[in-house]
Amino acid sequence: MKAAIDLNAYFQRIGYSGDASPDLETVRALIALHTQSIPFENLNPFLGWPVEIDLPLVERKLVRERRGGYCYEQNNLFRAVLEGIGITVTGLAARVLWQVPTNHQPAQSHMMLRAEIAGIPYLVDVGFGSQTPTAPLRLDIETEQATSHGVYRLCGTEGDYLLETRIDGLWLPVYRFDQKKKTAGDYKVFNWYCSTHPASHFVRELVVARAFAGGRHTLRNRELSYYPRKGPKMVFRIASPQELRETLADVFKIEVPDAPEVDSALASLFAPREEQA
Repeated sequence: MKAAIDLNAYFQRIGYSGDASPDLETVRALIALHTQSIPFENLNPFLGWPVEIDLPLVERKLVRERRGGYCYEQNNLFRAVLEGIGITVTGLAARVLWQVPTNHQPAQSHMMLRAEIAGIPYLVDVGFGSQTPTAPLRLDIETEQATSHGVYRLCGTEGDYLLETRIDGLWLPVYRFDQKKKTAGDYKVFNWYCSTHPASHFVRELVVARAFAGGRHTLRNRELSYYPRKGPKMVFRIASPQELRETLADVFKIEVPDAPEVDSALASLFAPREEQA
């Protein structure tokens, strides 16, 4: 099978040097390295720049330009990787329930993947920001599943699944999904809304996340949070646009574009609240 992307360039990007075998061990290693090397970030919609999700443009941005992206970019790229090593993948979509009111009924807006690994179905998702599972999750069991960055469980009946994560002893909903295959056209519509609609938080706020060996870092506008694998959360308030740019580069490993609109957008996060309204 000829891969749709340059697998060697991708492996170099994430620092993978093992065999490209279609087995669970390989997928686990790729997810772990991907989530540590390619950050979740929404700079493009925050800046008002388009988010292109055609695979060649995603590969150029995330692999060659050393940027990150959000779910339609991250999981589109990872789907090509899995297919390139011989794994059957189906694109799915979820209704996001993370940190929303319990009575909220959102539209489908998140892309994830179903991967058949050695005949067993797994949920694979490298693009959910602060709660991205850093390992594949089996779809056919309802017991808790530990990853290096959190514990998850999938509850499901008749193909309708709820993904939950355990935090401080509580099971919290992440998203709900079915197993209906989504097309490239479906994702283009979802992506258009998420990247351009004024109500989308990706347009209104700067959101960044990256896993690393010791835990996770997340950024929401000027607030940098550190979630160690053991111990309490730590929160830091970024003091200036220059410090924010340095944080994006140093903590999240993003090659921040050198453009006037980037400086302007970062500076806007430090304006008085009445000016931001």
